[in-house]
Amino acid sequence: MQPAPVKPPIGIEDVEKVDVRAGTIVAANPVPRSRKLVRLTVDFGDHRRAVLAGIAAEREDPGEVVGRQALFVVNLPPRVMAGEVSEAMLFDIGYADGVRPVLAVPEAPVPDGTRAG
Repeated sequence: MQPAPVKPPIGIEDVEKVDVRAGTIVAANPVPRSRKLVRLTVDFGDHRRAVLAGIAAEREDPGEVVGRQALFVVNLPPRVMAGEVSEAMLFDIGYADGVRPVLAVPEAPVPDGTRAG
């Protein structure tokens, strides 16, 4: 893989707008109207959210992510995909570069809802 060029510079104020938090995936269910999407139920400590992620085609068993902690962008507006609502975005590594994506995870377990940055 050849790394993509670095994107144009942005200000720290733009980075500070993105709310990335750790959450534990407590369920992973197929989305009936999609071959790619999986509905993740994610625990953020004080609440749970439904997060649609395109991981069905990338993993033999998408359920393998259940019980894993990962990073999520939580301040995007809700988005309807395949007739279902996603309330955050899974932060993964590799998809944009054509590499089999992997979860972006904390180095060690942290309380659900802990912010990145």
